[in-house]
Amino acid sequence: MPEEFDGPEKPDNLDQPPAFFPYDGGTPRREPGSMGELVEVQVEGVFAAENNGNISRFVLVTDGERRLPIMIGPYEASAISLALEGTHPDRPMTHDLLRNIVDKLGATLTRVVIDDLWNGTYYAKLYFRTDKEEMEIDSRPSDAIALSIRFGSTILVSDGILETGLEE
Repeated sequence: MPEEFDGPEKPDNLDQPPAFFPYDGGTPRREPGSMGELVEVQVEGVFAAENNGNISRFVLVTDGERRLPIMIGPYEASAISLALEGTHPDRPMTHDLLRNIVDKLGATLTRVVIDDLWNGTYYAKLYFRTDKEEMEIDSRPSDAIALSIRFGSTILVSDGILETGLEE
């Protein structure tokens, strides 16, 4: 049992982040701010780039003039690509399963909103509607986009975030 472990003593400073952590003490808070008006975007595609043997994947969204690359993982890239291609695996993947559950509960995904950027990370929200109410649920942008394609719902991005995509 853990009480019987004769290993090294537990460090006293486990309540503090390690030295390489990008904060100056205290618990950082993410304060959502207004990043401008919401703009409708479409998914242009999922792409991969190799740099020194490392493969980076990203989904590219556009409002027709500006493009925003959002870094995603390999599984999310696959989920988005399959949905864009209209490919249906023999068994439902996680995003397909969630779509089936939401449908059975009588709800629909009305829109996805990517409206916050903090410490280099984009934040998204899913807006579900039932007969009685609208619900907002936090999400990673990659999962939100994968779901929006399956539901055929609108993707909105804050104008200020689209502008940051021009700088990258």
